[in-house]
Amino acid sequence: MKAILALEDGTIFQGTSFTGQGEASGEVIFNTGMTGYQEILTDPSYTGQMVTMTYPLIGNYGVNPEDVESHKVQAAGFIVKECCKKPSNWRSTMSLPDYLTQAGVMGIEGIDTRALTRHLRLNGAQRGFMATGDADPAELVEKARSIENMEGLNLADRVSCDRAYTWDGKKPAFIDDIRDFAWKGTGPKLAVYDFGIKWNILRLMEAEGFDMIVLPSHFTAAQVRELGPDAVFLSNGPGDPAAVTTAVEAAKDLCRDLPVAGICLGHQILGLAMGGTTYKLKFGHHGCNHPVMDLQTEKIEISSQNHGFCVDVDGLDFLEKTHVNLNDNTLEGFRHREKPILAIQYHPEAGPGPHDSRYFFPRFRDMVRESTGV
Repeated sequence: MKAILALEDGTIFQGTSFTGQGEASGEVIFNTGMTGYQEILTDPSYTGQMVTMTYPLIGNYGVNPEDVESHKVQAAGFIVKECCKKPSNWRSTMSLPDYLTQAGVMGIEGIDTRALTRHLRLNGAQRGFMATGDADPAELVEKARSIENMEGLNLADRVSCDRAYTWDGKKPAFIDDIRDFAWKGTGPKLAVYDFGIKWNILRLMEAEGFDMIVLPSHFTAAQVRELGPDAVFLSNGPGDPAAVTTAVEAAKDLCRDLPVAGICLGHQILGLAMGGTTYKLKFGHHGCNHPVMDLQTEKIEISSQNHGFCVDVDGLDFLEKTHVNLNDNTLEGFRHREKPILAIQYHPEAGPGPHDSRYFFPRFRDMVRESTGV
């Protein structure tokens, strides 16, 4: 079925839908991963975005129930050069077209994704609108221009859980009444803010022995303190960190006397709580092959990344920069010089991506042990 992708600057790309009739809209970005499309599609950090895969053939190994990072497809749309309709892999239970169709998310192929990626690199991420049939391109451009700008947009509250839950190793176990909650494990009590958390973070935190409760993004510092945690974790998530004001205020309070760590959006929220600023990147960092240097060890790790905003903590002498991106020298991590506070911008849990950065989780565990004795 014929389909059109229209960008807000008037650029038009012709393709075909592999999910049937439909429409989709969002910020158009590109991801440089060769594999991992199911994890990408289910990552809540892609809420409000239509993802372009730079690798030309996507879908050849299908999808399965295990390789998900949340309970549903989160991306607003999917753009590929060629979609494989008949996957071949022993773990596959469904094809990518059927998966997206079932989720009600539009997928388009036949697009010159190399040209689209180059256009976004030169001109920046753009709002886009795609539709099937004989849609008027000029009308689609106007629709693209009417989409909310990512700057100033609080998407974390949209994707966060609506009630607290614990993690049973494979999926959330929701708590009907938070007043009935009681810590059950023997490890450090960890309060986890869900701004759009990826499940692999919870899997790896559990592997480190943390006893966790996952909380909605609107929880105040006072509500967190009532639970009596030993430490706090701020998760990844979508949108503009400066718009998540409730979480920034909560982080300011909790950082006074609790160990706190953050990944991605959590890193940005911690940066704002410490007095830093955030700004939007031209086209963001999205992929599984971004080189990062750990300034403490001077080792280079290949990282999985997915963020459109960056933190600036220049001038805050009480913070130490711990990681930098070797592609553009943007900040990828910091820690407090005196307090047990650390954060990184990229994704050490991978899902998808290399495992070079997984030392973050034992490093966080060690920080909590040194600070609390637990």
